[in-house]
Amino acid sequence: MLGDMETRSVSPVFVGRAAELARLTDALTRAAAGEPQALLIGGEAGVGKTRLVEELLAEACRREAVVAVGGCVEIGADGLPFAPISTALRALHRQVPKELAAAAAGQEDELARLLPELGEAARRDHSPHDEEGMARLFELTARLLERIAADRTVVLVLEDLHWSDASTRHLLAYLFRTLRRGRLVVIATYRSDDVHRRHPLRPFLAELDRMRTVQHIELTRFNRGEVHCQMAGIFAAEPEPALVDRVFERSDGNAFFVEELACGMTGDSSTGLPDSLRDILLVRVEALPEDAQRVVRIVAEGGSTVEYGLLFAVAGLSEDDLIEALRAAVGANILLATSDGDGYRFRHSLAREAVSDDLLPGERSRLNRRYAQALESDPSLVRDAERAARLATYWYHARDAAKALPAVLSASVEARRRHAYAEQLHLLERAMELWEEVPDEVRAALRPVDHAEVYPPCGCDPATSPLGYLDLMAEASVAGRLCGERERALKITKRAQRLAEAEDDALRAAWFSVQRSRLICSLGRGNGWAELGRAQELVRGLPPSAVHAEVLAEAAGWGMVHDPGPGSLATAERAVEYARMVGKEDIELRARLTLGCLLADAGNVEGGLAEMYAVKERVIALCLPAHVGRTHVNLPSVLEGAGRSQESVDVLTEGIELSRHYGLLDTEAWISSNMVESYGSLGRWDEAFQMAERALRIALSPKPRGSATTWSAFLILARGDVARAAEHVETARAHFGPHDPVPQNTLPLHTLALSVAAAQGRVLDARAEFERAAAAGFPPGTQRYAWPLLRAAATLEADTRGLPAAEPGRAEALERIRKASRVLVTAAPVWMAHERWVRAELRRAEGAGGTQTVADWAETGAAFARLDRPYDLARVRHRWAEALLASDRTQAAELLRQAHTTAEHLGARPLAEDLALLARRARIPLTDAPAPPPAATAAPALGLTRREEGVLRLVAAGRSNRQIAEELYISPKTASVHVSNILAKLGVSGRGEAAATAHRLRLFQPPEEAPQQTPA
Repeated sequence: MLGDMETRSVSPVFVGRAAELARLTDALTRAAAGEPQALLIGGEAGVGKTRLVEELLAEACRREAVVAVGGCVEIGADGLPFAPISTALRALHRQVPKELAAAAAGQEDELARLLPELGEAARRDHSPHDEEGMARLFELTARLLERIAADRTVVLVLEDLHWSDASTRHLLAYLFRTLRRGRLVVIATYRSDDVHRRHPLRPFLAELDRMRTVQHIELTRFNRGEVHCQMAGIFAAEPEPALVDRVFERSDGNAFFVEELACGMTGDSSTGLPDSLRDILLVRVEALPEDAQRVVRIVAEGGSTVEYGLLFAVAGLSEDDLIEALRAAVGANILLATSDGDGYRFRHSLAREAVSDDLLPGERSRLNRRYAQALESDPSLVRDAERAARLATYWYHARDAAKALPAVLSASVEARRRHAYAEQLHLLERAMELWEEVPDEVRAALRPVDHAEVYPPCGCDPATSPLGYLDLMAEASVAGRLCGERERALKITKRAQRLAEAEDDALRAAWFSVQRSRLICSLGRGNGWAELGRAQELVRGLPPSAVHAEVLAEAAGWGMVHDPGPGSLATAERAVEYARMVGKEDIELRARLTLGCLLADAGNVEGGLAEMYAVKERVIALCLPAHVGRTHVNLPSVLEGAGRSQESVDVLTEGIELSRHYGLLDTEAWISSNMVESYGSLGRWDEAFQMAERALRIALSPKPRGSATTWSAFLILARGDVARAAEHVETARAHFGPHDPVPQNTLPLHTLALSVAAAQGRVLDARAEFERAAAAGFPPGTQRYAWPLLRAAATLEADTRGLPAAEPGRAEALERIRKASRVLVTAAPVWMAHERWVRAELRRAEGAGGTQTVADWAETGAAFARLDRPYDLARVRHRWAEALLASDRTQAAELLRQAHTTAEHLGARPLAEDLALLARRARIPLTDAPAPPPAATAAPALGLTRREEGVLRLVAAGRSNRQIAEELYISPKTASVHVSNILAKLGVSGRGEAAATAHRLRLFQPPEEAPQQTPA
């Protein structure tokens, strides 16, 4: 083997790039202070990206930073999955082995997918993969880097992203998006002139451009002065001005071109230069001895880097002759020894491309065949992690379909085991392309080598049944779904289902129909029920099978979210039964969790929770990350819905710990959004806002963002920021999307939108919001979301009683609320408490008074006192105290003080103001201070003058400025000024909101409550 050899064509002087280097060193300084840095360096081929990075790395080494470099590997047209990440991690493993081992502790098996030196479990993994598998690996990788960089500066460089595989791009985007701590610098380089319109790197770059945390440095070509300095460094002497002019004109300032031209213009080659750079590079190669030329051509076709042992096996030269040929190529600065001393690469990829393009078609396929044969004869010639992908590529480019198909399938398995699903899909599509070219006897010898979520569910024996074309399509559809290529996956799945049905293979057709359902939901094309219905038709009447159990489990899960009721409950029970019959515990656990949710929704809360707790303990014991995540989202949701908020928080806290352990970032976002709701119920509002912020920051999908936005909006509204709450309504709707409405999303949004409209004085809009919800109905299982909506609608009617604008349609609205409340379940204490609250608000809306109204509010207060929901209890105590004022002022005063203390503690400004105003009207002190003097009305408490009080009374009655002016004998302009002053003093944004405030606070008695004059 040869070491690095000094050459003359690279300038020892670093030229230009002062501003760019300053930005990089500044990033290094910031990282050393604990602020992670992300940088993207782009520029055309040969412009000097590598040289700039080398200067930075030299500075980093002077500062005692740990440096790790990984390059994207080009093998033919295929990138190796995670190649640059794996190479960089391997470098870290060599430099800081103890620190890396400590950072990976407990997650070695998962991280071995990127760094096989950590363990072998991933290579033996044949379990079904889930949608969070890749995200889990990404999160663990980010955590690994943060831990390594906790006490030292680490510089991670990933070169040549234009050759990167999709999985590497996804991981890098994840790192750029999520790294928040550690002394870490992540730098990626790419060749900008290669990124054409349809290049897969283009959307990745667009995504990074939207990230404010990523610095983008674009390198431009040298000017003439910089070319002069570069040539002076190359020649170690001052160049002739005419020569500088010629080189600058021909190179156009490209640093690599300058080097090649300067080298070509020395000595005898200073005249008769070839016309193109490609020819310049080939002239350099053709000047080498014959054996060296041959070796250079072999290296060009072997990939970005070729190991010495593999090169020796392919070259067919004696070792002495090979070393002499390599010495000549390295001495001519065409090849370089790799940094680990194990192989060779071209000094610049442009030279490799020129040599590769010059190969004849037959020559190229022959070289690929020799590479493949050498690798088959001795697999140890390359690293284990690269072997399958390189062998598949060599056989494919050797144009030997019979050899390529098995190799491609093996490579697809390796890609899947590394969670490189995009590469798996690419390889499987290549296998489908090769399928018809392969002889029948070769296909008959193939066996299923992977678990594509279809073996053994379709009853096949992998040991005896040959691999079929449908099996390839099944694996490809799953890979497409997992890597996000859902359009491609849907196209494959549709075609596969048609083929399966044409072959009367009902089980496979049903399985593909389930996949279609998932993909259609993911793409927002519908709710997926038609496809699940078709799957159920296909398996009906067939013997029990895993596919049958899977179909039922999926249908039950769909019903739990979209249509919780007796039908879905029966389907879940059958799914559990079938899964047990066929021994599929994975499906059984999913179905049991769904069954628990549906039992609780049906009113059997204790039975449902017992089932869910049993599933939770089992999935934790079995260490099943996907099930752990789902359980710790659904179980707390049911607990919260049943009013057991503290118990929900306990399970959610455990879920956060487990999701962080397994790297389930999107699951943690779901758990955090559920925590917002539970913390809100418990009165821990500041903590709720922190969890909402966390969920919005880490969520990988839109729906947990929608959930966090919705629940935080309720608290924002309760604190009085109506405008911001209204913005949250629209944001949440955008996150949920219009294609797949489900009650757990739509009903809280109806409640929120109604409450916002009421707070803004848009009474008719608020009523219309409830009408839309009621028209859709409240099916069994939706009571946890329906009761708060009914309470909000009843409160609206009670608060607007006597408002002229609200009278039309009022009777119908009240009847609609009564009708809906009669069909909702009240099995849980919190549902019963809401039912009593709705009943009390309806009596208030009807203007009822006396002992019956007091009794209603007393029952409601007692029901909520048994629950740990301080804000709801404070609101109930407010109305209870209001009802008691005429009969028991002592108890009313105590209720007002308790409610006011809670409102002040929570920062619930509107409620606190309502309570303070009621206390002032009743002359009840909320503290130990003396009672306030009586006021003829409550208006002075708001700072209104008598004239403004009169104007507000007319605004509340729905009068326009002109009508107010006529009634009060003032000008319309004066009326407008009074209205503006009133809006400012009430802190509202419009006349409707001012009218609603006046009626909510009972500033003016409705006509039926006005004192009656006794006739003379």
